[in-house]
Amino acid sequence: MILVTGATGNLGKAAINSLLAKGVAAADIAALVRDETKAAELKAKGIQVKLGDYQDVDSLKKAFQGIDTLLLISSSAAIADRFGQHKHAIDAAKETGVSYLVYTGFAMKNLHQSTMTADVQYHAYTADYLKQSTIPYTVMNDTFYADFIPFLIGKNVLVEGVSIPAGDGKVPFLPLAEMAEALAVVLTTPGHEKKEYTIAADTAFSFAEIADMLAAITGKAIAYHQPEVSVYIAQLMQAGLSEDDAAYISRYAKAFAQGEFDTDKSDVKQLLGRSPVRLVDFLRTIYSK
Repeated sequence: MILVTGATGNLGKAAINSLLAKGVAAADIAALVRDETKAAELKAKGIQVKLGDYQDVDSLKKAFQGIDTLLLISSSAAIADRFGQHKHAIDAAKETGVSYLVYTGFAMKNLHQSTMTADVQYHAYTADYLKQSTIPYTVMNDTFYADFIPFLIGKNVLVEGVSIPAGDGKVPFLPLAEMAEALAVVLTTPGHEKKEYTIAADTAFSFAEIADMLAAITGKAIAYHQPEVSVYIAQLMQAGLSEDDAAYISRYAKAFAQGEFDTDKSDVKQLLGRSPVRLVDFLRTIYSK
């Protein structure tokens, strides 16, 4: 049986849908959730719902009983708590006899030497801890979701233009659905143990190039604006983020500007057997409506 953690989150739900699309029976998929009331959709699909919390090791041990393969999706808790929570999950998996663990890491040039190291290095710590365990593993280092581009660049983009202080930095944005499909491949086919994959698009694009794509899609002139960080934070807060969360996203913008996501690596074509969806085609599904 395959258990997916974070099953009510964006990537968790997408991974389960991809597993189902690949023919895995719902009865062979389990979902780890903290709040059962949020799992009605999963239950309706026939997915077995298990209660567990990364902070509660005993709940993890109970949930992992009878699980062969574990998809450990990174915690969304406070950043300072994430590595400890991941350790709990890995330790519980080891103790309960999980035979294979897939972890969703993060694709940057250097997690330990980033402009936002304090925000992302827990991924490196988790990967190192997993590699030192005795559990067969795969690390899936995901780039930034293409699905988040509309939020990053401002909701009035067709009128006000693209607005993010990201310089000329390029990002190999990849749609969430593509990441989920790559996960499903690794979870259901052999030959991936003790490997680390970069889950990113073949080509990285700057936000100026994204503005040009939007112009071509919409037939409108789309400018690229680079506001001061304080102005960008205010923009994100107007979109509904707290000040802390807005500051967190602004640090990604700085990392984009520094080219920290442009790793020039992608294992997606190898895993999917086809090239990833082109960014312009993905954006067209959003902005041509």
